[in-house]
Amino acid sequence: MRQFFVSFFALLALAACSAPAQQVDPTNTPTPFQPVEPTRTASPNPATPTSTATLSATPIPRTTLLFTGVIVPARCVQAAIDESGDPDYPYEAVRDIIQEADLAIGTLNATISDFPPKTGCGPTFVLVGDSRNADALANAGFDAMSVATNHIKNCGPSNCGDRAFFDTLENLERVGIEYVGAGDNLEEAEQPIVLTANGIRFGIVSLGQLEELAFAGEDTPGIAVLTEESLTAAIKAVQSFSDVVIAMPHWGPETSPNPNASQQKLAQVAVDAGADVVVGNHTHVVQAIEEIEGIPVFYGLGNFVFDQTWSRETQQAVILILTFEGTEFVEYELIPTHVDGEGHVTIADEDEAAEILDRIELASQRLPSR
Repeated sequence: MRQFFVSFFALLALAACSAPAQQVDPTNTPTPFQPVEPTRTASPNPATPTSTATLSATPIPRTTLLFTGVIVPARCVQAAIDESGDPDYPYEAVRDIIQEADLAIGTLNATISDFPPKTGCGPTFVLVGDSRNADALANAGFDAMSVATNHIKNCGPSNCGDRAFFDTLENLERVGIEYVGAGDNLEEAEQPIVLTANGIRFGIVSLGQLEELAFAGEDTPGIAVLTEESLTAAIKAVQSFSDVVIAMPHWGPETSPNPNASQQKLAQVAVDAGADVVVGNHTHVVQAIEEIEGIPVFYGLGNFVFDQTWSRETQQAVILILTFEGTEFVEYELIPTHVDGEGHVTIADEDEAAEILDRIELASQRLPSR
């Protein structure tokens, strides 16, 4: 089915290159999902209708789920927030898109805490934003955050232990955003969340395989650890009380559009365990898309909010919108975005949108056949 994905990207790129210079309309590029038509066997004795009355079928609800790339409201983004006094500005240009979705899920790869000293706009791997960023995420329209990420326990030179980590979870709770993938210990970190929209229960599991310092232990806080065994167990555990299961692994090599062998193996494991969709992140650039046994796998969505201006690719991402009819996944939409050095997200113009989609297409073509 990879040809299906590739054909779609080619059409989008062609449209982007041939259209007048303007922003991409995010409402006109849905990709239909085309599962195999089930075989139907005719009944040997079909019932004879006894009435000509027309029965009105109950409409199947359509539900949209939105996912973003990594969100890092730290360093230069935090410095710009401090200067402007407006923590909402990163999301202004995309707020309507986020809020139109029935459910919006982001990936937070920084702590949100007022305790550690601010780093300013400078080179550091300490990624911390203040508590106003939690309010900004809620104001933007996010319902949940995947937090099984490698920077979720950053605290800075103050050596504050797990304080910023716990502040992050408490700040998300304070503004009504659910989180998945972290907790007081490993058992708690592995717990899924279930989000309900239009009567459909979407079970979400989130696990990370990077930065051992972030890993939870039997008696220590942190993130759920991504292994083949833990991923399988998490997916199977949530199936009994979910209608749709979505796996959100934090994985892969930074700055590469090409999923590595570990990602590809884990994607297969997720499918074998019963995931209905796989949405990955971490790599800071967009990655390939493929379909495994009818299940869509989005390996990486890029940098949604971050200050990595040292390359064009790390300033790009896609917003992913999945559409379900009842419990059936029917189509997806990719909305290419650009983020500047202060974290302000905009819809990519048509030339850049074509560039982003072309990079995804090429990476998808390079994946080995299964």
